[in-house]
Amino acid sequence: MEVRSKLWIEVDGEPVFGRGRRMLLEAVEKHGSISQAARAIDVSYRRAWSYINAMEERLGIKLVRRRTGGKNGGGAALTEEAIEFIEKYGALEEGIRESVDERYRQVFGE
Repeated sequence: MEVRSKLWIEVDGEPVFGRGRRMLLEAVEKHGSISQAARAIDVSYRRAWSYINAMEERLGIKLVRRRTGGKNGGGAALTEEAIEFIEKYGALEEGIRESVDERYRQVFGE
């Protein structure tokens, strides 16, 4: 038996950040492209853009630097603020996982 927990961040009752959006941003960093990141996590390009725009608007920070296409193609990369936010979210997620695991052991035993 295992316990599972799910964490997401909301602003004014609207979801801003969670596992899926974290995966999107990490895929943008890995692939250097929003369209390739969308394909990698199996969401439409339009949905990926929507998620990024909503996150930036609700968090009030720029997460993705975009370069428009052209002869050498476009691209995207995470901002320093995005990298820092992902690191903080990861630390929060790990702390919650540790707390949930500890509480699980207290309630159900080893």
